[in-house]
Amino acid sequence: MYPTGTLIHEPEGSQGPSAKSGPGFETVRVWGLTLARVTTEQMLQFVDGLIDRAAPGYFITANLHYAMLTDRESRLAEVNRRAAFLVADGMPLVWYSRLLGRPLPERVTGADSIYRLCQQAARRGHRVFLLGGAPEVARQAAENLRRLSPGLRIVGIETPMLSELSPQEHARLIRRIRHARPDLLFVAFGQPRGELWLAENIDALGVPACVQVGASFDFVAGRVARAPKWMRRIGAEWTYRIWREPRRMVPRYFVDAVFLVKAVLRDVFGRRR
Repeated sequence: MYPTGTLIHEPEGSQGPSAKSGPGFETVRVWGLTLARVTTEQMLQFVDGLIDRAAPGYFITANLHYAMLTDRESRLAEVNRRAAFLVADGMPLVWYSRLLGRPLPERVTGADSIYRLCQQAARRGHRVFLLGGAPEVARQAAENLRRLSPGLRIVGIETPMLSELSPQEHARLIRRIRHARPDLLFVAFGQPRGELWLAENIDALGVPACVQVGASFDFVAGRVARAPKWMRRIGAEWTYRIWREPRRMVPRYFVDAVFLVKAVLRDVFGRRR
């Protein structure tokens, strides 16, 4: 189920159920992230391949903020290494890959991919589970996804407050997810909590295709409006989000911008040496 004409990508030291096997993809290294040079259509095929393989696994949609978090949080290096693949969910990553001469073909966003993945799941009969977000948001997101993808099998919705779960409650949550036997698990715990949680629990979950999708449940449920398509196409979605949520987004984007400048300077002066 993998696209043809691609190179094998086997990260050094990959082992265990989250390691890659079989045909893979070309990659480019951008600001500490090894990103798959794939289109959205190819990403869909890779996810289909993960489900066919049936071993526990997860993939990551990485934006500039996630690159900054990876630079700060040492644990994320191993999380990223174990991932089946990472895709670029951010135009700065795409633009910089072009400067490096190994261009990413396009931005592959979690907010858009959740619809495409559910459409594919409905066609293929795959079982889907929604984990995280506010209870009313997750339920509305599930309802909207079923409406947009007739026949979609959503086999579970859980909206836990991870910080409030006892070890016993957490273990029961894992068992409920595993008992539902999803093929595709969408996690909305936020970055980097969702990625860290998946890496820690992937073997116990037993789900072949998992992904942290950030605010996607809010978008799907209609609780948060996305930028117009033309703004997304030119990479200006961040300006729309600042306009809609200035208190939350201005501090985040400021930190990301500082990291961006430092990362570029580090690359420039590193090459000169």
